Amino acid sequence: MYDDEKRDGYQASNAAQQQTTKTPAAGTMTTGPVRLCYERFGSADDPAVLLIMGLGTQMLGWRDEFCRALADQGFHVIRFDNRDCGLSTRIKPESRHDSVRQAYLKSLVGWPIRAPYLLHDMVADTIALMDELDIRQAHVVGASMGGMIGQIMTASFPHRVQSLTSIMSSSGRRGLKSGRLRALLRLIKAPPSRETEAVVEHMATTMEVIGSLPGVRQSRDAWREQIRRGVQRAYYPAGTARQLLAVLASGSREALLRQISRPTLVIHGAEDPLVPVEHGRDTAALVQAARLEVIEGMGHDLPPSLYPRLIDLISSHAGQAGRAG
Repeated sequence: MYDDEKRDGYQASNAAQQQTTKTPAAGTMTTGPVRLCYERFGSADDPAVLLIMGLGTQMLGWRDEFCRALADQGFHVIRFDNRDCGLSTRIKPESRHDSVRQAYLKSLVGWPIRAPYLLHDMVADTIALMDELDIRQAHVVGASMGGMIGQIMTASFPHRVQSLTSIMSSSGRRGLKSGRLRALLRLIKAPPSRETEAVVEHMATTMEVIGSLPGVRQSRDAWREQIRRGVQRAYYPAGTARQLLAVLASGSREALLRQISRPTLVIHGAEDPLVPVEHGRDTAALVQAARLEVIEGMGHDLPPSLYPRLIDLISSHAGQAGRAG
């Protein structure tokens, strides 16, 4: 069920790195059947901030400069590859599951979806990583699918979460406004080939379709550089499809969101074409006393031009939650 060949190679090549703000400490969780590749920034003596990335996106989606800036605010920052992504464990399904198309059609009518795993299993992975790193509590920050994982984690394991920041995510509640058709179709469109440059160009175009408005988003050349780094590190579209099945099969988190009592910040882009801002408003409305921040010009990405504001929002929220106990 599990394939760790690439993970083991990564662990061997990176285990000796030093843990500083400038150079992240890298490693791989050694316990449990699912092993997560992770990196840490800042001092382990500082409050922990756990960064959970979205669908099919490696931990590099939390760019180095973002992690360093957050660590410079006095936090121990941990980023990691989710299962079926990057250099973490790749899942080998033990039984038949639905295709993405079948799952999407079933989701429209509320039929059960067969998936290799659920978002709840990814929450269990995250809790296991915290145990591995001896982190009792963390400020959880999740983007898109990562926000969904963070929501479930905060509701199900409140004693492990000090605060939640849910970015460009959703409650998964049926009836919410759908993303723009062009963005949805672009997300499932395959590149013309698996050659690195073909994949890079394809993904750069995708990010321009779903990302922030001109003047806020980064340039296409910057996207190419960032995407190329990720593709050369690991490219695994089959894992992305299984993660999407997990999202669809996990259904609505409405009831769980109503249970959340931890301080919660919801950040959403006003121009998000993939997960419309109505999803952020809905999430904030379901969580008791949640704070909503809508950012003008922001789409379904984390452009460097917004880092100062995002870092300020996250660090202030975490700091207030920490002082409140």
